[in-house]
Amino acid sequence: MRLKFLLRPGWLGLIALVAVFTTLCFTLLAPWQFSRSDEAQARNNAISESFHTPPRPLAEVLPAGQVPDQRTEWTQVLLRGQYLPGGETLGWQRTVLGEPAFEVLTPFRLDDGTTVLVNRGYIRPVDGTRTPAYAAPPTGEVTLTARVRTDEHDSKQRPLFEHDGHRWAYALNSRTISEGTGIDLRPGYFALNEGQPGVLGALPLPRLESGPYFSYALQWIAFGIMAIIAIAYLIYSELRPGARPAWREGAEPAEGEKPVRRKKMSVAEAIAEDERREREEAERREREATNTSDAEPSNRP
Repeated sequence: MRLKFLLRPGWLGLIALVAVFTTLCFTLLAPWQFSRSDEAQARNNAISESFHTPPRPLAEVLPAGQVPDQRTEWTQVLLRGQYLPGGETLGWQRTVLGEPAFEVLTPFRLDDGTTVLVNRGYIRPVDGTRTPAYAAPPTGEVTLTARVRTDEHDSKQRPLFEHDGHRWAYALNSRTISEGTGIDLRPGYFALNEGQPGVLGALPLPRLESGPYFSYALQWIAFGIMAIIAIAYLIYSELRPGARPAWREGAEPAEGEKPVRRKKMSVAEAIAEDERREREEAERREREATNTSDAEPSNRP
Protein backbone atom coordinates (compact mmCIF):
# COMPACT_ATOMS: atom_id res chain seq x y z
CA MET A 1 0.00 0.00 0.00
CA ARG A 2 1.60 3.27 -1.13
CA LEU A 3 0.15 5.33 1.73
CA LYS A 4 1.57 3.05 4.39
CA PHE A 5 4.34 5.55 5.09
CA LEU A 6 1.74 7.87 6.67
CA LEU A 7 1.56 5.46 9.61
CA ARG A 8 5.14 6.25 10.64
CA PRO A 9 5.47 8.23 13.90
CA GLY A 10 6.96 11.27 12.17
CA TRP A 11 4.12 11.51 9.65
CA LEU A 12 1.47 10.92 12.30
CA GLY A 13 2.92 13.71 14.43
CA LEU A 14 3.07 16.09 11.47
CA ILE A 15 -0.52 15.33 10.42
CA ALA A 16 -1.75 15.80 14.00
CA LEU A 17 0.06 19.13 14.26
CA VAL A 18 -1.45 20.41 11.02
CA ALA A 19 -4.91 19.20 12.04
CA VAL A 20 -4.75 21.00 15.39
CA PHE A 21 -3.37 24.18 13.83
CA THR A 22 -5.98 24.36 11.06
CA THR A 23 -8.78 23.59 13.52
CA LEU A 24 -7.65 26.47 15.74
CA CYS A 25 -7.43 28.79 12.73
CA PHE A 26 -10.91 27.98 11.41
CA THR A 27 -12.86 27.54 14.67
CA LEU A 28 -11.17 29.85 17.19
CA LEU A 29 -8.67 32.42 15.89
CA ALA A 30 -10.48 33.60 12.75
CA PRO A 31 -13.96 33.74 14.41
CA TRP A 32 -12.43 35.64 17.35
CA GLN A 33 -11.06 38.31 15.02
CA PHE A 34 -14.35 38.45 13.11
CA SER A 35 -16.23 39.04 16.38
CA ARG A 36 -13.86 41.86 17.34
CA SER A 37 -14.44 43.42 13.94
CA ASP A 38 -18.21 43.18 14.47
CA GLU A 39 -17.87 44.81 17.91
CA ALA A 40 -15.84 47.69 16.48
CA GLN A 41 -18.40 48.20 13.71
CA ALA A 42 -21.28 48.12 16.20
CA ARG A 43 -19.52 50.75 18.33
CA ASN A 44 -18.95 52.96 15.30
CA ASN A 45 -22.61 52.67 14.30
CA ALA A 46 -23.76 53.52 17.83
CA ILE A 47 -21.55 56.60 18.03
CA SER A 48 -22.57 57.80 14.57
CA GLU A 49 -26.26 57.31 15.36
CA SER A 50 -25.95 59.21 18.64
CA PHE A 51 -24.94 62.35 16.75
CA HIS A 52 -28.28 62.38 14.94
CA THR A 53 -30.50 61.32 17.87
CA PRO A 54 -31.46 63.90 20.52
CA PRO A 55 -30.79 63.00 24.18
CA ARG A 56 -33.59 61.06 25.86
CA PRO A 57 -34.52 60.66 29.54
CA LEU A 58 -32.56 57.92 31.27
CA ALA A 59 -35.76 55.99 32.10
CA GLU A 60 -36.49 55.58 28.37
CA VAL A 61 -33.03 54.27 27.50
CA LEU A 62 -32.38 52.16 30.61
CA PRO A 63 -35.73 51.47 32.30
CA ALA A 64 -35.99 49.91 35.75
CA GLY A 65 -32.26 49.78 36.42
CA GLN A 66 -31.41 47.98 33.19
CA VAL A 67 -27.66 47.32 32.83
CA PRO A 68 -25.98 49.15 29.93
CA ASP A 69 -24.85 46.87 27.12
CA GLN A 70 -23.62 47.05 23.53
CA ARG A 71 -27.06 48.13 22.31
CA THR A 72 -27.33 51.13 24.63
CA GLU A 73 -23.70 52.21 25.05
CA TRP A 74 -22.86 55.68 23.68
CA THR A 75 -26.55 56.70 23.68
CA GLN A 76 -27.07 60.28 24.88
CA VAL A 77 -29.32 60.60 27.94
CA LEU A 78 -30.66 63.40 30.13
CA LEU A 79 -29.93 63.31 33.88
CA ARG A 80 -31.59 65.67 36.36
CA GLY A 81 -30.52 65.78 39.98
CA GLN A 82 -27.58 66.89 42.11
CA TYR A 83 -23.96 65.89 42.61
CA LEU A 84 -22.76 64.04 45.71
CA PRO A 85 -19.13 65.24 46.01
CA GLY A 86 -18.60 63.18 49.17
CA GLY A 87 -18.37 60.03 47.03
CA GLU A 88 -16.02 61.47 44.41
CA THR A 89 -13.40 59.00 43.17
CA LEU A 90 -10.54 59.37 40.70
CA GLY A 91 -9.62 56.88 37.99
CA TRP A 92 -5.98 55.84 38.40
CA GLN A 93 -3.41 55.84 35.59
CA ARG A 94 -5.60 56.59 32.59
CA THR A 95 -4.56 57.69 29.10
CA VAL A 96 -6.38 60.43 27.20
CA LEU A 97 -5.21 61.64 23.77
CA GLY A 98 -2.01 59.66 24.23
CA GLU A 99 -0.99 61.34 27.50
CA PRO A 100 -1.38 60.36 31.20
CA ALA A 101 -4.56 61.53 32.89
CA PHE A 102 -6.86 61.00 35.85
CA GLU A 103 -10.63 60.74 35.39
CA VAL A 104 -13.00 62.29 37.93
CA LEU A 105 -16.02 60.19 38.90
CA THR A 106 -18.76 61.80 41.00
CA PRO A 107 -22.01 60.16 42.16
CA PHE A 108 -25.15 61.97 40.96
CA ARG A 109 -28.52 61.52 42.70
CA LEU A 110 -31.47 61.66 40.30
CA ASP A 111 -34.88 63.14 41.05
CA ASP A 112 -36.34 59.64 41.45
CA GLY A 113 -33.90 58.89 44.30
CA THR A 114 -31.56 56.54 42.41
CA THR A 115 -27.86 57.39 42.10
CA VAL A 116 -25.66 57.06 39.03
CA LEU A 117 -21.93 57.49 38.51
CA VAL A 118 -21.00 60.50 36.37
CA ASN A 119 -17.62 60.80 34.67
CA ARG A 120 -16.87 64.53 34.78
CA GLY A 121 -13.88 64.18 32.45
CA TYR A 122 -10.12 64.14 32.86
CA ILE A 123 -7.35 66.14 34.54
CA ARG A 124 -3.62 65.95 33.94
CA PRO A 125 -1.37 64.68 36.77
CA VAL A 126 1.34 66.79 38.36
CA ASP A 127 4.80 65.27 38.91
CA GLY A 128 3.59 61.92 37.64
CA THR A 129 1.18 60.87 40.41
CA ARG A 130 0.04 64.04 42.16
CA THR A 131 -3.45 65.46 41.68
CA PRO A 132 -3.77 69.06 40.47
CA ALA A 133 -6.35 71.45 41.80
CA TYR A 134 -9.60 71.14 39.86
CA ALA A 135 -13.09 72.60 40.01
CA ALA A 136 -15.64 71.09 42.36
CA PRO A 137 -19.04 70.08 40.96
CA PRO A 138 -21.83 72.67 41.13
CA THR A 139 -24.26 72.54 44.02
CA GLY A 140 -28.01 72.33 43.72
CA GLU A 141 -30.13 70.69 41.07
CA VAL A 142 -28.76 70.59 37.51
CA THR A 143 -29.60 68.88 34.23
CA LEU A 144 -26.85 66.96 32.45
CA THR A 145 -26.40 65.47 28.99
CA ALA A 146 -24.13 62.42 29.05
CA ARG A 147 -23.36 59.25 27.14
CA VAL A 148 -24.07 55.79 28.50
CA ARG A 149 -20.95 53.71 29.18
CA THR A 150 -20.58 50.11 30.36
CA ASP A 151 -18.55 49.25 33.45
CA GLU A 152 -14.88 48.40 33.07
CA HIS A 153 -13.61 45.23 34.72
CA ASP A 154 -10.46 44.81 36.75
CA SER A 155 -9.22 41.23 36.38
CA LYS A 156 -7.61 41.47 39.84
CA GLN A 157 -10.78 42.97 41.39
CA ARG A 158 -8.76 45.50 43.38
CA PRO A 159 -10.69 47.74 45.82
CA LEU A 160 -10.45 51.52 46.11
CA PHE A 161 -7.36 53.00 47.77
CA GLU A 162 -6.28 56.34 49.25
CA HIS A 163 -3.50 58.47 47.75
CA ASP A 164 -2.61 62.16 47.83
CA GLY A 165 -5.75 62.96 49.81
CA HIS A 166 -8.13 61.38 47.27
CA ARG A 167 -9.98 58.14 46.76
CA TRP A 168 -8.82 56.11 43.71
CA ALA A 169 -10.12 53.26 41.56
CA TYR A 170 -8.11 51.03 39.23
CA ALA A 171 -11.11 50.57 36.89
CA LEU A 172 -14.23 52.61 36.21
CA ASN A 173 -16.64 50.14 37.76
CA SER A 174 -19.80 51.29 39.53
CA ARG A 175 -19.92 48.25 41.81
CA THR A 176 -16.35 48.71 43.06
CA ILE A 177 -16.94 52.41 43.69
CA SER A 178 -20.25 51.65 45.39
CA GLU A 179 -18.53 49.23 47.77
CA GLY A 180 -15.74 51.72 48.50
CA THR A 181 -17.98 54.75 49.10
CA GLY A 182 -21.07 53.14 50.60
CA ILE A 183 -23.30 54.79 47.98
CA ASP A 184 -25.69 52.52 46.08
CA LEU A 185 -25.00 53.12 42.36
CA ARG A 186 -26.78 51.92 39.24
CA PRO A 187 -24.67 49.73 36.92
CA GLY A 188 -22.53 51.52 34.35
CA TYR A 189 -21.47 55.14 34.32
CA PHE A 190 -22.25 58.29 32.29
CA ALA A 191 -19.61 60.44 30.55
CA LEU A 192 -20.47 64.14 30.39
CA ASN A 193 -20.61 65.95 27.06
CA GLU A 194 -18.69 69.16 26.44
CA GLY A 195 -20.17 72.25 28.13
CA GLN A 196 -22.20 70.40 30.78
CA PRO A 197 -22.38 71.60 34.42
CA GLY A 198 -19.42 70.18 36.33
CA VAL A 199 -17.51 68.92 33.28
CA LEU A 200 -13.72 69.19 33.39
CA GLY A 201 -11.83 67.98 30.31
CA ALA A 202 -14.56 66.28 28.28
CA LEU A 203 -13.48 62.80 27.20
CA PRO A 204 -13.00 62.51 23.43
CA LEU A 205 -15.00 59.92 21.53
CA PRO A 206 -13.19 56.93 20.00
CA ARG A 207 -12.08 57.25 16.39
CA LEU A 208 -14.55 55.70 13.97
CA GLU A 209 -12.36 52.98 12.53
CA SER A 210 -12.84 49.24 12.24
CA GLY A 211 -9.25 48.33 13.07
CA PRO A 212 -7.23 45.47 11.60
CA TYR A 213 -9.43 42.68 12.99
CA PHE A 214 -11.07 41.70 9.70
CA SER A 215 -7.73 41.41 7.88
CA TYR A 216 -6.31 39.42 10.81
CA ALA A 217 -9.22 36.97 10.50
CA LEU A 218 -8.50 36.50 6.79
CA GLN A 219 -4.83 35.92 7.59
CA TRP A 220 -5.67 33.11 10.04
CA ILE A 221 -7.86 31.47 7.41
CA ALA A 222 -5.01 31.79 4.88
CA PHE A 223 -2.55 30.25 7.36
CA GLY A 224 -4.86 27.26 7.87
CA ILE A 225 -5.21 26.73 4.10
CA MET A 226 -1.44 27.05 3.60
CA ALA A 227 -0.78 24.39 6.24
CA ILE A 228 -3.10 21.95 4.44
CA ILE A 229 -1.46 22.71 1.07
CA ALA A 230 2.02 22.23 2.55
CA ILE A 231 1.33 18.77 3.97
CA ALA A 232 -0.48 17.77 0.77
CA TYR A 233 2.63 18.72 -1.21
CA LEU A 234 4.86 16.69 1.10
CA ILE A 235 2.64 13.65 0.64
CA TYR A 236 2.66 14.16 -3.14
CA SER A 237 6.47 14.40 -3.11
CA GLU A 238 6.65 11.12 -1.23
CA LEU A 239 4.34 9.36 -3.68
CA ARG A 240 6.10 10.43 -6.91
CA PRO A 241 7.73 7.44 -8.63
CA GLY A 242 11.47 7.34 -7.88
CA ALA A 243 11.32 10.62 -6.03
CA ARG A 244 13.39 11.13 -2.96
CA PRO A 245 12.97 14.70 -1.69
CA ALA A 246 16.02 16.51 -0.35
CA TRP A 247 14.42 16.71 3.10
CA ARG A 248 14.54 12.89 3.30
CA GLU A 249 18.29 12.61 2.76
CA GLY A 250 19.71 10.41 5.47
CA ALA A 251 16.26 9.13 6.43
CA GLU A 252 15.05 5.56 6.13
CA PRO A 253 14.25 4.55 2.52
CA ALA A 254 10.63 4.48 1.45
CA GLU A 255 8.88 1.22 0.69
CA GLY A 256 10.37 -0.36 -2.45
CA GLU A 257 13.56 1.72 -2.36
CA LYS A 258 16.92 0.06 -2.12
CA PRO A 259 18.71 1.11 1.08
CA VAL A 260 21.91 3.03 0.57
CA ARG A 261 24.71 1.77 2.78
CA ARG A 262 27.44 4.23 3.60
CA LYS A 263 30.76 3.01 4.87
CA LYS A 264 32.00 4.71 7.99
CA MET A 265 35.61 5.90 7.66
CA SER A 266 38.14 6.80 10.28
CA VAL A 267 39.99 10.14 10.20
CA ALA A 268 43.09 8.55 8.66
CA GLU A 269 41.00 6.86 5.97
CA ALA A 270 39.26 10.13 5.17
CA ILE A 271 42.61 11.93 4.77
CA ALA A 272 43.93 9.14 2.54
CA GLU A 273 40.78 9.32 0.42
CA ASP A 274 41.23 13.08 -0.04
CA GLU A 275 44.87 12.60 -1.09
CA ARG A 276 43.86 9.92 -3.59
CA ARG A 277 41.28 12.23 -5.14
CA GLU A 278 43.84 15.03 -5.42
CA ARG A 279 46.35 12.73 -7.18
CA GLU A 280 43.70 11.54 -9.61
CA GLU A 281 42.70 15.14 -10.36
CA ALA A 282 46.36 16.13 -10.97
CA GLU A 283 46.92 13.17 -13.30
CA ARG A 284 43.73 14.02 -15.20
CA ARG A 285 44.85 17.63 -15.77
CA GLU A 286 48.33 16.42 -16.88
CA ARG A 287 46.81 14.05 -19.45
CA GLU A 288 44.59 16.81 -20.79
CA ALA A 289 47.60 19.11 -21.19
CA THR A 290 49.60 16.39 -23.03
CA ASN A 291 46.72 15.66 -25.41
CA THR A 292 46.35 19.33 -26.21
CA SER A 293 50.09 19.66 -26.96
CA ASP A 294 50.10 16.67 -29.30
CA ALA A 295 47.12 18.02 -31.20
CA GLU A 296 48.82 21.36 -32.10
CA PRO A 297 50.27 21.45 -35.78
CA SER A 298 54.04 21.64 -36.30
CA ASN A 299 55.49 24.96 -37.53
CA ARG A 300 58.64 23.37 -39.09
CA PRO A 301 59.11 23.73 -42.96
